[in-house]
Parts: sequence; C-alpha cells; structure tokens
Amino acid sequence: MVLLSVLLSSILMSDTVATKTANVDEVVIVSPRQGGKRSAKGQTASIDEHLQQLDHVSLVRRGSYAWEPMVNNMQTERLSTTIDGMKIFYACTDKMDPVTSYVESGNLQSISLNSGLDGNPQATGNIGGSLDMRLRKVGFGAEGYRQNLSAAYEANGHLQVYGTDVALSSNRAYTNFGVFYRHADDYRVGGGERLLFSQFQKVNAFTNVGLRLGGADVVEGTFIFDRATDVGYPALNMDVGKAEGFITSLSYKHLFRQASWETKVYYNHITHEMDDTHRPDVAIHMDMPGRSKTAGLYSLFSMPYGRHSAALNYDLYYNRQFADMTMYAGEAKPMYMVTWPDVGTLCTGLALTDDISLGGQQNLRLSAKLAVQQQRLNNEEGWHALSVFFPGMEDSYYQATGRLAANYQLTVGSCQLSIGGGWGSRAPTVTEAYGYYLNNTFDRYDYIGNPHLKNESAVELNCAAKTSVIEGQLTVGVDASVFFFSNYIIGHTEQRLSAMTIGAEGVKVYGNQDHATIANTTLKTTLRQRVLGEGELKWNASVTYSFGRDTDGDALPLIAPLAYATDLTLGRGHWQARLELRGNARQTSYGEKYGETAAQAWTVVGLSAQYAYRLATLRLGVENIFDRHYATYADWNHIPQKGRNIFVNLSLDI
Repeated sequence: MVLLSVLLSSILMSDTVATKTANVDEVVIVSPRQGGKRSAKGQTASIDEHLQQLDHVSLVRRGSYAWEPMVNNMQTERLSTTIDGMKIFYACTDKMDPVTSYVESGNLQSISLNSGLDGNPQATGNIGGSLDMRLRKVGFGAEGYRQNLSAAYEANGHLQVYGTDVALSSNRAYTNFGVFYRHADDYRVGGGERLLFSQFQKVNAFTNVGLRLGGADVVEGTFIFDRATDVGYPALNMDVGKAEGFITSLSYKHLFRQASWETKVYYNHITHEMDDTHRPDVAIHMDMPGRSKTAGLYSLFSMPYGRHSAALNYDLYYNRQFADMTMYAGEAKPMYMVTWPDVGTLCTGLALTDDISLGGQQNLRLSAKLAVQQQRLNNEEGWHALSVFFPGMEDSYYQATGRLAANYQLTVGSCQLSIGGGWGSRAPTVTEAYGYYLNNTFDRYDYIGNPHLKNESAVELNCAAKTSVIEGQLTVGVDASVFFFSNYIIGHTEQRLSAMTIGAEGVKVYGNQDHATIANTTLKTTLRQRVLGEGELKWNASVTYSFGRDTDGDALPLIAPLAYATDLTLGRGHWQARLELRGNARQTSYGEKYGETAAQAWTVVGLSAQYAYRLATLRLGVENIFDRHYATYADWNHIPQKGRNIFVNLSLDI
C-alpha cells in the first residue's frame, strides 16, 4: 500500500526534460533541423548508421538490419537502452532485435550516450554505459504546419527508403505523426559476390501529442508501431519472419518557478518470430517465437539551488519475457521446449544526481542509484526443465543492484581536464540466469542459464583532457577508462552435458569469474580553418585502443583492435563535401578461448556531398569506393560488409 500511494501521488506531479546536458557525454543529432554530429546520409540514415557516429560505440552485425550496440566494448547485458526514458527489452533469445531496432530516424530527435557508470536517471545495470533515444516532438508555439518528405536509394542491395511526417502546432496543443518505410534486397560484398539472406523490409508509424493545460502544466502522449518482416541474418542459422513492437506512453509535466517535475507511465509489447523456412537443407525445421511485455513509470524532480543542480528520479517497471521452440523432425512427432520460462521481473529504483559548481571553473558531479528487483518463473514446464541441472532451485529470486559515480572537471584557460570513478553492479539477465539450450553460432555451443549466479560488479576509473593548441582552430583531446570486474558473468564449458543443436561443439553454462578487466583509450584531433572566403574546412581524426582480459589473463571476446578514422569536410554556401577514411588494424589479441577467430586489417574510403537550398536538401555519395572485401571484428562469424555502394537521397521541408 505504501508503494501504491507513492505511485499514485507521483502521477499527479510533473517536469519537462529527463536528461540534462551535463549528464550526457555525447549526442548524435537525427532531426534535420538541428546542427551537430550526424550521419552523412541525414535523416534517411538507419539508426545503426547514426549510432556509428558516437565515440565509444561499436556495433555487432549479424546481417544488414538491427545491429546490436556495444559501448566500451560491452554488449547488451552491461548496457541500458531506453526510448525517452522508457525501459524496453528485446524478445529474441539470439539478440536479433535490440531496442534500437524498434524506432526510426523519422521519429527521433537525437541519441544521447552516457559512457560508463554515470548513466541517465532511468538507467539500471549500466556498467558499460547507457543510450537514450529522444523522440522528436514539435512542441508548442512552433510553425503552425510543417511537413517533411524523404526518399533515398542505395545501389548495393537496392535499398529504398520513403518517409513523411507532419507537424501541427499552436500555443495550446501540438501533434506530429509520420510513416517510414525501408526495403532492401541481398547486398553484394567487395568483389561483387551476393550475400544471401541479407534482405529486409520494415515500416514504422508514430504519433506524438501534447496539450497545455495551463501556464505550467503539460500532458504528452506517444505511440509507435514498428514492424519488420522477411529479415535475413546471414551470420545465423535462422531468419526473422516478423519483429513487431507497440510502444506507448503518457506523461504529465509541471514547471515551478525554478524546479520541474515529470511523471511518465508507459507500456510496450514486443513480438519476435524466427523463421528458417526459406533456408535450404534444413535438417530440423524450428519455430522459435519470443515475447516481451513491459509496463512502467518514472517520476523525475529537478531543482537548482545555490551552486547545486539536483535531480531525484523514481522508476518502476514490470517485464515478462517468454520464448519457446518447436522442432519438426520429418515424420516424427514435434518436439517442444521452453527456452525462456516466462520470467517476470519487477524492479524499482531511486536515483539521485547533483551537479555542483565549485567556483574557479571547477565542477563536481555526483550520482547514485539503488534498485531492487524480484524475478519469478511463471512457466512450470520451463522451471522443471532447468531444475534438472540445478536441484533445489526456487521459482522466485530477489536481487539488489546499485551504482555510485563522481566526476571532477577543471577548466584552465583553453584546457579542460576531468577525472572520475565509480562502482556499479548488475543482476544476471534472463538468458544468463534462466536460458535453456540456447545455441550461440559465435562459438557453436549450446548455452544454459544459471539461477545461482552472483551479481556482477565493476569499479570504473576514467580521465580526459582537451586543449586548444591553436585557439578556435586546432583542438587535441584524449580520454581513457578502465573497468575492473568482480564476479564477471560468461559461459563456461560443461563436459558432462551433451549438445542438443546439430553441429554444436558442446554445452556451456553461465558462471562467475573472479575478475576481468576492460580498458579503452582514444586520441582525437579537430582542425577548423576558414577557406575560400566564407567557406570552412574541418578535419577530424581519432585513434582508439582497447584491451580486455579474463580472470586467467586470456583475451575476452569482441574487444576492438586498434581502430582509426579521419574525415575532411569542406563547406561553402549551400554546398558541403566530405572525404572519409576509417579502418582497423589486424586483430592480434582475440578471445580464442571463447571461440573467436582473428579479424584481418582493413581500410575503406568514402566520399559524399550535399546541396541544401531553401526547403530541399540533396545528398549523394559513394561508400567503400575501392570495393574492399572486409569484415570487422564485430561482424558475427566474419560475414563481410557491403562492397562499393552509391547512395542518393532527397529531403523536402514544406
């Protein structure tokens, strides 16, 4: 009753902005109407292509659709990904549908990244970092009517993109709504060979509505429908017949003279259906559907006082994840198995942040969060199957997680310095704790969860320095972070068990390692120079080195090799041209112990240009100009990337 009264009272309160600028390490802009870091393809770029613009972010690619983000070389398990603060969980046991796949560029304003343990207020278990995708809302008092039309074509794979969105706004109400559609055939790798099962199509529709109840009270609602069909995954044994998401929210905001309060309630339903009916020579046909439902709320109060700017956030969510599979072996009777035993997770947390101005160009940021969750197995058949390996296991478990972080910033002239640290923990995921014979094509093992896992924790240390060598022209910066893990969760080979999947090399059970280490460092340089009168030349360059070791000193899997990137942009008047080069060194340190094989060195070059005049923007370019055949360390089973690709897109603002 106490919890219920807190929820009801919080729903009657309000606020406006959930993430403050000081709490964001980097932002990539998606909307066409704001300046900032963005993809060369503009709004028609996929979410994955926008994510590639962020430092500390890399992407695991199993096909040409729905890439899995990694932050600081950590995958989904150690990240928090939200949409406007809403918790959403994927529904595929093979992580073929990350949260980022259920939105589109057409309904996003920006994607913000918090690196490491100092996450956004709604983040939980964010050891590696947190991503929050901010929806694009026209707001009050904007232009009365505006419409955007977008169309794009890419020659490699015959990718077609069409989208439109409409915005209506007044001082009392606003709405913006739209539809986005993508369709692609199989693409060709460097050298011209066609990569089978790399096709996809998807449609996304969205609506945002806002109503001003008074001078300081606002109600806003959001609805997103996203449906992808006929999605090929060449790196896996199965494709996807349907991945569908319904995402809804309703928020109430109130502005005080200085403080603000926002409360949002939300619900989302994700359905994912794997499909192997289009694959040749399938020994045993399988149906593998998965479902994830999440209902939740958060209430965020922000208030500046004196030298402080504090925010208090309460959040609560309930998620249920269920997955099963049916195997059809010729004339034999179908075989049925539960792979996620309908796990219900009830989690509640309280987060506090405080940005303190110490004077003399010094700032201190403090943040903390405590969360408590209960997990219950609601499927009796799945519970009995798992209890064979873990006699005496219960059908309900409680866990507590938390995080603490501090960051000190000092500005001296043109130099900016920062140093920080933190501690955080996370509970095992549904797969790690309760998964049942889930095949991993990366190392070719079947995986079983472990309900007796301990919470994983990590200590983070980070520092950064940035200085203007030539005032307003040449800037050099470096940042570094290291994570020291305790009870690191990873699969361990179990010789006593036999594999179930045809071709699997054995069985692994998730377990805790005493410790592990992941470190990252990046050197960046930016040069700006006036040329051709009113024109500007901008040069960016970066080099990143990463390191990962397990408790035995062996290399962890999916740790990036030495990576480098540079781009040169020339803009003048309505024109802009860009030359880009990026690549990786050969992967000399890789997780051979975990089934990883070395990725070869590669370098690709791209060229693009855009012309913007009044209401129209035209972009065209060539990716992988020299048609290089290559695969990155994060391309699942080393499936090759696209070869030469010519793209063109047009955007009209009416």
